[in-house]
Amino acid sequence: MSKKKILITGGAGFIGSHVIRIFVNKYPDYKIYNLDALTYAGNLENLKDIEDSDNYTFLKADINDEEEMERLFTEHQFDSVIHLAAESHVDRSITDPLAFVKTNVIGTMNLLNSAKKLWEDNLENKLFYHISTDEVYGTLGETGLFTEKTSYDPNSPYSASKASSDHFVRAYGETYNLPYIISNCSNNYGPNQFPEKLIPLFINNIVERKALPVYGDGKYTRDWLYVIDHARAIDLAFHKGKIKDTYNIGGFNEWQNIDLIQLLCKIMDKKLDRDPGESAKLITFVKDRPGHDKRYAIDATKINKTLGWHPSVTFEEGLELTVDWYLKNANWLNNLTSGAYQDYYKEQYLK
Repeated sequence: MSKKKILITGGAGFIGSHVIRIFVNKYPDYKIYNLDALTYAGNLENLKDIEDSDNYTFLKADINDEEEMERLFTEHQFDSVIHLAAESHVDRSITDPLAFVKTNVIGTMNLLNSAKKLWEDNLENKLFYHISTDEVYGTLGETGLFTEKTSYDPNSPYSASKASSDHFVRAYGETYNLPYIISNCSNNYGPNQFPEKLIPLFINNIVERKALPVYGDGKYTRDWLYVIDHARAIDLAFHKGKIKDTYNIGGFNEWQNIDLIQLLCKIMDKKLDRDPGESAKLITFVKDRPGHDKRYAIDATKINKTLGWHPSVTFEEGLELTVDWYLKNANWLNNLTSGAYQDYYKEQYLK
């Protein structure tokens, strides 16, 4: 019996690398293909521990390349797709929205078309699993939660591009009967996150005693999810989720940005043996960004009740684990900030 062939896009990125690791280590009978364009956020150093595994193959390619996607699907005969490749930084989407349309919408379309063409004569045991964001739902008031039935109301170019890709996945399910699952997750944090995002950026800035820029009054609320818990949820939804269904994945963990930053400062002061309050002095309030959603909060009851998933750590526990990881892996962070990480592919794969 041939091995199940799973294409995981964006596998050298933050969330993708954790998903790759789980699938490679947990399912030796699967053949895992990691497809990544290695743009600025792709880092193969994230996967050094599994890169020589017999059931793992790295494919350097861009989902925006329609012909290359069709060629790879034909050559490798993928049975399933777990689609994580995306432009994901809201600030970047404000300055360059077209890049988000190209990758998040057109790139997803290229994958959908390649899967449809390859699977059209046999949809049995096939799956297109699309990972999305809670930002497609827009913003919440002081109360309420996003559920799987919440109407889409995106406010940034990033969330609009992800909402569009979600709609196309569902449309292919209805029009062509393509088997799909979609999950929408809250803010992820944890090891290996590119230091443009709040938590790794602020950890690095605190270490270097740089300013901690906080948008507006800092009273923006987000639901935080430890990345390894998200990867576990993806594993569960992939194997046990209902076809043509949607799952919200959240940490049951609402925090205002300013409260999170204050907690992070306290942890960092303790870890770095600094005086209490020293890191908090670095907090600097800056002009708010356009279209800034006030509050996100995920209702993850469905995946909790139907698939038995729940977060393994509290936010406080996860944040401390995250800080410990970044302090222990200073070389990883230095390679990112210096740009040296971009040479890893050449050194390891082009020998």
